[in-house]
Amino acid sequence: MPKFAANLSMMYPELPFLERFEAAAKDGFRAVEFLFPYSFDRQELAARLKGNGLQQVLFNAPPGGTDVASIAQAWEKAGDRGTAAVPGRESEFRAGLMLALDYADALDCPRIHLMAGLVADGQEREELRPTYVANLRWAAREAEKRGRDVLIEPINTRDVPRFFLNRQDHAHEILAEVAAPNLKVQMDLYHCQIVEGDVAMKIRKYLPTGVVGHFQIAGVPGRHEPDVGEVNYPYLFAVIDEVAEASGWDGWIGCEYRPRQGGQPGGTSAGLGWLPR
Repeated sequence: MPKFAANLSMMYPELPFLERFEAAAKDGFRAVEFLFPYSFDRQELAARLKGNGLQQVLFNAPPGGTDVASIAQAWEKAGDRGTAAVPGRESEFRAGLMLALDYADALDCPRIHLMAGLVADGQEREELRPTYVANLRWAAREAEKRGRDVLIEPINTRDVPRFFLNRQDHAHEILAEVAAPNLKVQMDLYHCQIVEGDVAMKIRKYLPTGVVGHFQIAGVPGRHEPDVGEVNYPYLFAVIDEVAEASGWDGWIGCEYRPRQGGQPGGTSAGLGWLPR
């Protein structure tokens, strides 16, 4: 049976962030992920995890910036979506990774997502590839010293126009070029369905290779609960179970969706009818 992790950046928006850990645990989750921890003291986050019997399974390296204020501005004001593939921002990327590794140590989190970033107007996508590969090689070496995996994620260009990495095959080509055993793919089935479809066959193709480090899910097209929309998630969960049993995969599925009743008291919990099923 798949293991599900609540994404606390999207779920439980009716609660202050630090209260979402308890809410997730009460709803039966045993693991969590979120986008960015950097606005919070790492020891406070660790205490929330321990106090609620939760495991941290994933978070993102900074999207840009090198301190708390600039990281927040990079995401909210500058619209940054990562620096891993962006020429000229290598030092920023490296500083962000080192900060992320410090948080991963404190939270005992095994994996960090490295956001690729955007292709600027006037640039060709392949112009960014050498920067991306070089940054990923360096990041994988640094993460290996700390016992962490680093992940890359194809993201659809409807939600994030001009994002560098969009397709599963492209991600796996990058992995082959970098050739680092702790660099893996974050396979978000929401993004995969929007960009390329044929999701079950991609699970069957890539999960046995050992380089899928994490799954994420959301309903398509609205990015709500997985029981709403065009994707047959019960079928996909069964495919994951089947392939995982044969291949020994034992990872997590992150619930990175916006609850339909989000913002209303108890709204996230009210939408979890899909989970016990």
